[in-house]
Amino acid sequence: MATALKRPGGELAQRPLHFYWIVDCSGSMQGEKIGTVNNAIQTVIPGMVEAAGDNPNTQLFIRTLKFDSDARWITEGAVPADDFAWDDLTASGSTSMGKAFNLLSAELTMPPMPERALPPVLVLLSDGMPTDNYEESLKKMLKLPWGKKSVRIAISIGNDADNDVLAEFTGNPEFVFQANNPESLIKMIKWASTAASQVSSPASLSANSEDQLDDASPPAAIILNKNSIPDIYDDEDVW
Repeated sequence: MATALKRPGGELAQRPLHFYWIVDCSGSMQGEKIGTVNNAIQTVIPGMVEAAGDNPNTQLFIRTLKFDSDARWITEGAVPADDFAWDDLTASGSTSMGKAFNLLSAELTMPPMPERALPPVLVLLSDGMPTDNYEESLKKMLKLPWGKKSVRIAISIGNDADNDVLAEFTGNPEFVFQANNPESLIKMIKWASTAASQVSSPASLSANSEDQLDDASPPAAIILNKNSIPDIYDDEDVW
């Protein structure tokens, strides 16, 4: 794990960065889709740890949230990146996205989210549309200080995903990325994981800071280098 930089008078305290995988595990994700997600995320974890290590004053925590007919955390709490191990997910049931947003809201409140944390990173993967009343749950989450300032990325899997809903989640349709086949999904997961693991200034602000970014400038638009996004858009639609 990366150590904090030293400075005169003592060490510069590490700031926690909470990264959440939010995975649609409904029945339509069965087979190749959920298998590709499992394999891809297992593969990118070492890269996330390395990317976070480039920011020695940041401590990366990772957690997985799955939703199908219900929603649940895979681990009891956030896990330091060095200790995180991906548990393969299975798919069945409906798409309770609103329940997932409710669980996220509980984590984006202070406490348990520390005041001195970096903007949390939320990466949502979905291939369909919510089957519950997600609107109120999403509004509640985005009203929270850490909800507003979170870095939100959505990966739209296949042609049946509701991209309008995903754009509501990200706050910007430019941060909804299409993955139409296994190769593009793997590339998109890899990009999202490493880019978002490098969160740093100017978005390194506490949720109550007077110097917060304006609400019209979401952190993702500043933090993520869109020039680094892989060219994955092709005409071959597998899903």
